[in-house]
Amino acid sequence: MREEHQGGRVTIEGGCLCGAVRYRAGGTASGLTICHCATCRRASGAPMVAWTGFPADSFTFIRGAPTIYASSPGVERGFCSQCGTQLTYRRLDAADSIDVTTVSMDNPEAIPPQDHTWVQSRLSWVKLADQLPAYVGVRTK
Repeated sequence: MREEHQGGRVTIEGGCLCGAVRYRAGGTASGLTICHCATCRRASGAPMVAWTGFPADSFTFIRGAPTIYASSPGVERGFCSQCGTQLTYRRLDAADSIDVTTVSMDNPEAIPPQDHTWVQSRLSWVKLADQLPAYVGVRTK
């Protein structure tokens, strides 16, 4: 596990459940959100997914490589082909950044989410009680 903080910049490592795919990400983390959209739910098998974005040029796979799935037009998700862990999300129209699933980080406590997005798609039995900002769709600021 590796985690370093330097003036707003961070270097983290993470990977999948079985260890076949490992990554290192650096730079200034952005887009720290918990997404409630139906696509994220279906891709993860979970009621919501926490994401953290990094500059694409500061992201690298250090062991193995994910299988890429085009989950919707212009969107690619990376999964471990052995254990199925969802690791990355990338919009092709924003190729300068890549999102990683926060909980795939070795220390997910290091970069907590800052808001909820796509709450219009939130499951009715999920109650938001963490006082984070919540956006109906995409983040508005």
